[in-house]
Amino acid sequence: MHSPKAGTTAVMSPAARSPGIACLALICSLLLGAAAAPAGAYSWQQWLNPTTAPFIPIPLIDTDPDSGHTIGLLPTLLQTDPHGDIRLILAPSVYKSSYFGWGLGASIYAYPSQDTQWSADGSAEQRVERQAEVKYQVGRERLQPWSLNAWLMYERIGTPRFFGIGNDTSLRDETNYTSEQEMLQLQPGWNINPYLQLGYLLQAENVTVSPGALKGVPSIERRYGPAYGLGTNAMLLNRLLLTYDTRDDLTMPTRGMALTAYAGLASRQGILNASMYSESGVDTRFFLPLDSHTVLALHTALRYLLEAHRLPFWALSTLGGDNSVIGGEQPLRGFGEGRFSDRDSFSFSGELRRTVASLDAMSTHIDLQLAPFVDVGRVFHRPGTDPVGQLHSVAGLGIRGLARPFVVGYVDIGYGSEGAAVFTGINYPF
Repeated sequence: MHSPKAGTTAVMSPAARSPGIACLALICSLLLGAAAAPAGAYSWQQWLNPTTAPFIPIPLIDTDPDSGHTIGLLPTLLQTDPHGDIRLILAPSVYKSSYFGWGLGASIYAYPSQDTQWSADGSAEQRVERQAEVKYQVGRERLQPWSLNAWLMYERIGTPRFFGIGNDTSLRDETNYTSEQEMLQLQPGWNINPYLQLGYLLQAENVTVSPGALKGVPSIERRYGPAYGLGTNAMLLNRLLLTYDTRDDLTMPTRGMALTAYAGLASRQGILNASMYSESGVDTRFFLPLDSHTVLALHTALRYLLEAHRLPFWALSTLGGDNSVIGGEQPLRGFGEGRFSDRDSFSFSGELRRTVASLDAMSTHIDLQLAPFVDVGRVFHRPGTDPVGQLHSVAGLGIRGLARPFVVGYVDIGYGSEGAAVFTGINYPF
């Protein structure tokens, strides 16, 4: 066990699209245990032996409700230290997307210490899509007065969907658009003590929404016109966060809680004004050990936009997909990312995370978890609306490979009112 930390979102969270391509291969390598290798030289005999080779060519098979199907090859290297902790993941990839043709990508995840992590990845496909990002986090242990998260990102993606605004939109409302985004996010935190942190988030982004690139899905401007923020919009978000965190670990918590309250102002230009919107919200996460192998994980998020002025649709509160972001998107794992949009949102998720197998592979210890889960939530327009009425619901099963102390690879399969959805990623959804 590690000492309790006051937590913010870990910097190793996956980006929206291309890093997910590496995630399914990562969990395969964790479960197979064949790609974890200590640092050092390799003989030709070790290269020919799958259990001792520095990497193995893992088949890449990925699917997503919005992004289509991807197949390819990803030789993944997991490098460990003498204690068996993973310190470096290298994952180049070659793949073919059912929408945009052949692609090349590469990801690096580095874990120099308990206190510092960083990652860098990028990818490009034959048509439309490009992505590059760098993330850095220092002060994870909260033992020093200050912590910092930093994230620099560029992406151009052609698969996003928009169904209109409201909790009752249907599949008949589906449209597609192309999104191009540049973003810089800085989040320093003052660690009042190991459990309590006052944080400040500064996020500057520029988003261009252009016509869709998918055959068979109507382009956004044909159905919704320019009313919802087509074209280019810039946003500068200032947010204060107060977090009380007693979790025993940031990456793989087994007990404790993380409670965050936040408020923010978003502007089109200038620092402290609400020319786009003002917001407030809470995010709660509880981890209850039921026995030595089972943890009940609970998550609730409530977000209100107190004021909104000619808001582009991409800045609304959203439900859908597999990730929970404090003050941002919330999971509904039977639907694609951003399936439901409106000013305000409520979300609840529960998972029963049970370790069902463990093995020592090379110098790494790996746990396999099964996690049946439920997600419920809704979006709404008026603050007086009952947040727990007319909920959308999803039930499913998560399959997770854990290489302690830093790496969780997952495959989550959810079923909702519009059918099944499959997601892959790194880190727990919450």
